[in-house]
Amino acid sequence: MRSVPLTWLYAPGDRPDVVAKALAAGADVVVVDLEDAVAPDRKAYARAATAELLRDPQPVPVHVRVNALTGPWGPADVTALAPAPGLSGLRLPKVSSPSDVVRVARRAVSARGGSPPLYALLETALGVEHAHAVATAHPALRGITLGEADLRADLGVREDAGLDWCRARVVVAARAAGLAPPAQSVHPDIRDLEGLEASCVRGRALGFLGRAAIHPRQLPVIERAYLPTEREIEQAERVLKAAAATQGAQALPDGTFVDAAVVTAAHRTLALAHKR
Repeated sequence: MRSVPLTWLYAPGDRPDVVAKALAAGADVVVVDLEDAVAPDRKAYARAATAELLRDPQPVPVHVRVNALTGPWGPADVTALAPAPGLSGLRLPKVSSPSDVVRVARRAVSARGGSPPLYALLETALGVEHAHAVATAHPALRGITLGEADLRADLGVREDAGLDWCRARVVVAARAAGLAPPAQSVHPDIRDLEGLEASCVRGRALGFLGRAAIHPRQLPVIERAYLPTEREIEQAERVLKAAAATQGAQALPDGTFVDAAVVTAAHRTLALAHKR
């Protein structure tokens, strides 16, 4: 398992067979979904099945996306699952303010004695506006990202590029809060691997790191897009070699100017490359 996850594979909580396959699919994190993937009349069963699964530690970190915090199921999900030994994190949908995170953390502490890692999904205009406040709401919060399907509906955005400002906003907020770079939201067409790859390349350029998936066939595409290329690795090694040979800034033969910021980026590239 990578210390920095690149792939987050969703599986419906009311389908234990699908969850079992997801755990063996090679994702860095499996996200058991109790929200959008589960019909209302299956919510209680999905919660119980997930609690049963997480009675024991799992071979892959397992996060659970609970139901909406303001609805009838979300608080019960947190209370039931927070104490589970096999739980590695809770993903909180439709977070719109810091108080949403604090409320879940307090409920989790009451049930568990301490909160599991929390991850906030920003899926409305208000949530995006409060991105940094959400990212710094509680010490248990370990990450923020977008829920793009709901955000598109809220904003009335039709073209993919219409979400780029929101994407950049979340990347900056995460960095300002000292959190890991956010993972991209899912690519909903599991057959469109070319589109997925192009979207991942775009996401990487915007500062995202890794991506959520809804089918195992998407995992290798995401990995290829987010792992450094051989050329990027070679360039990073040249940068660090040059930096070690001199105290000040300098230019490489190819014209690359090496200073502290470039050295930091090179270290980040090689750290990720070593997770292949």
